[in-house]
Amino acid sequence: MNLDAARLARGAGRLALAYAAALVLFGAFVVTKGANPIQMYGDMWRSTVLNGTSIGQVLVKASPLILAGLAVAVPAKAGLVNVGGEGQVIMGAVAAGGVALALDGTLPGGVMVVVMMLAAATAGGLWAGLAAVLRLTVRVNEAITTLLLNYVAIDLLLYLIYQPWKDKFGSGQPATRALAVAARLPLIGTSKVHAGFVIAVVATAVIFALLRWTSWGFRLRVVGGNAEAARRAGLPVSALLISAMVVGGALAGLGGMVHFAGAEFKLRPGMTLNFGYIAFLAAWLARHDPLKVAGAAVLLALIAIGGDSLQLDSGLPAAAVNVLMGLVLVAVMGRGQTTRRSPKVAGIPAVAS
Repeated sequence: MNLDAARLARGAGRLALAYAAALVLFGAFVVTKGANPIQMYGDMWRSTVLNGTSIGQVLVKASPLILAGLAVAVPAKAGLVNVGGEGQVIMGAVAAGGVALALDGTLPGGVMVVVMMLAAATAGGLWAGLAAVLRLTVRVNEAITTLLLNYVAIDLLLYLIYQPWKDKFGSGQPATRALAVAARLPLIGTSKVHAGFVIAVVATAVIFALLRWTSWGFRLRVVGGNAEAARRAGLPVSALLISAMVVGGALAGLGGMVHFAGAEFKLRPGMTLNFGYIAFLAAWLARHDPLKVAGAAVLLALIAIGGDSLQLDSGLPAAAVNVLMGLVLVAVMGRGQTTRRSPKVAGIPAVAS
């Protein structure tokens, strides 16, 4: 027990040093831009952490990031690299928007929300499942196919909002008509945080439980450790790989619906700009642990919202916040890898995961 506590303490210490190093390096970058790093961090702290309105904005932004981060973490347990969160989020938003346009006014608001969730999860799951099928049938690496499918999803969204789904009575900008108020995600109490954050938290708990305590999660870890050993042990490797990608894509699709029905209310260009890529960083930052993914997503959302202070108070360019995110990722990922072992299955020796 003492050994475990000491190991946790060392890990926490290394993590704190990594974050501190990232902040110091970003401070040096800020100095080169002619700003005061101490004042800058103070302004960011006051404008985000000490500002109730900004905290609400952080949680709203973190909601789709958590779901898209889980979309990376689940396939990673099976040894897959899902870089397609951006496209899967878009497809989820498109599916939710399409359902809303088709059924607007015909269903009660609560039922409409459920239907949009199902449609978004299905679209995201199928979009990710396509990459898994290509991996298994024609041996195309899923990192490549999921990345390229992002651009296909973007083009599909643009086609729909410029042509068949464009609001003819709008301002002339490429966008759909606004989602009915009754079909929007409700706010939590008197806050500005919508129910999408609750959906993200529940999804995190469910995925954590599935990966930790079910045979499906156990088998994914075995496949991720050594697919050939898992195949020799009689595990359905192909089905497990597909299921991991489909579940991941469904989570990202749900993230697209949460953003659409909770924050945007209409489909428009760039509505999910970089959500999938930021979520990918969150998942790797947390080393694909579901609970840590949620924490990393909130952290990156906090940095993103705090980035407004970089422009308004410190006069830094908008891209500066991306520099800070990158430094945090590099510092944390570089603090050292620990080797874990997967449990033995059917007499097969444990393999590194």
